[in-house]
Amino acid sequence: MISRKTSRRAALQQSLAVAGMLVAAGVLPRTALAYNKEAFDAKTVADVVKALGAGAPAESKDVTITGPDIAENGAVVPLGAATTLAGVKQLLVLVEKNPNTMVAVFNVTDAVEPNFLTRAKLGQSSDVYAVAITNDGKAFYAKKEVKVTLGGCGG
Repeated sequence: MISRKTSRRAALQQSLAVAGMLVAAGVLPRTALAYNKEAFDAKTVADVVKALGAGAPAESKDVTITGPDIAENGAVVPLGAATTLAGVKQLLVLVEKNPNTMVAVFNVTDAVEPNFLTRAKLGQSSDVYAVAITNDGKAFYAKKEVKVTLGGCGG
């Protein structure tokens, strides 16, 4: 009789082999495994947008950023980014005073509604940005100040 542990191991090995063949055949995208190191290492909002191939960002009412005015726990701050702009290819969440400004990049297609929620770590009070990058390389943003308190004692 084959033990349950052996059959799990065999199933895992077969699954990994199939996934490897699908990636090699081009059925699964390799871009899911890649990231833009220059954008991730950028220290300013303008540098992140530039590293992603877009022009200087302009403020827009068609882009929204949501989050708390005061975050009692900077380790887990809920943030949301959305846009009503047409032709958006990426939606970013950026935190100005974090060691790495770029928090998240969401790749958008016509099949995806550009409305995302995530959680971020904020080491200190900072402006938080939602940036929409369009297919023609234009960037539009919205910003919000989020204050981080120590122990939830207020501003």
